[in-house]
This record gives sequence, structure tokens and C-alpha cells, in this order.
Amino acid sequence: MGNICRSPLAQGVFEEVLRREGLEGEVEVDSAGTGHWHVGRSPDERGQRSAGVRGLDISSQRACQIRPEDCENFDYVLTMDEENYRTVAALCRGSAVVRPFLDFATDSPEREVPDPYYGGSEGFDHVLDLVEEASEGLLEDIRRRFGSGG
Repeated sequence: MGNICRSPLAQGVFEEVLRREGLEGEVEVDSAGTGHWHVGRSPDERGQRSAGVRGLDISSQRACQIRPEDCENFDYVLTMDEENYRTVAALCRGSAVVRPFLDFATDSPEREVPDPYYGGSEGFDHVLDLVEEASEGLLEDIRRRFGSGG
């Protein structure tokens, strides 16, 4: 919602998947929140620590709020939970593929990425597990839609 917990982790993980596959210049990745209250802030320190344990540095990201033009500029606009899905789907109105991010985590029984903001570091670790699986599925979907290069 505020773009300091879940979505920066997802962005960092997916960017790492693209680097690993040699596709970092082929796919543009960004994250945004539906709320404005954290605009300009760095990702949550707990998330940065959890990401760092997995070799990811998300410290350069800054929170921003989704804008209508994002719906035109991106092929996918992915959400973390039902509330954000409804907000983004109403904003985009069919101009982009709006889907829950965990639609791409086919082995996960969870359908929403839980917000770890009010918990401890274990919540951020769980988010990382979920978005790692979803990132692999997202890359497969991009390859199916746009060809093997991305």
C-alpha cells in the first residue's frame, strides 16, 4: 500500500531474476503503492535486512504512488492483496494486465502477500519466499507472451 515493504522486495527479487537470466536490459521493473503516505522514503529497514541476507540490495529504491500513466506504460501491473487489486483495477480500467502477483506462484496455496509492516523480520522473510516463487512464474509468463528474450 505504501510502497516500503512488499513491493520493494518483489521489485528487488524480480530484478535479480532478470539479472540471473541476462534480461535486466530487456524488462523494465518498478514498484509503487496505492497510498501516498510514504512517498520518497526508503524501503523498511527490516525488509532491507531480510533482502540483504539473500544478497539483494534494495536500499536505492524510493517509495512512490501509482499513477494512471503507469497503466499505459507497463504491460503488467501486479498487486499484493485484494484491496490493492481493486484499487489498481479501477485506476487502470483495462489498459494493462492487472493481476495479483501470487497468480504466478502456482505452487503456493496463498493468494495474497501478507503485509509484514506490523510484525517482525520473519514476516519479511515470508514475503521474500512468496515473491521469489512468483517471480519465477512471472518470468515464464513474460516469455510465453513476448518470446524467449523477454
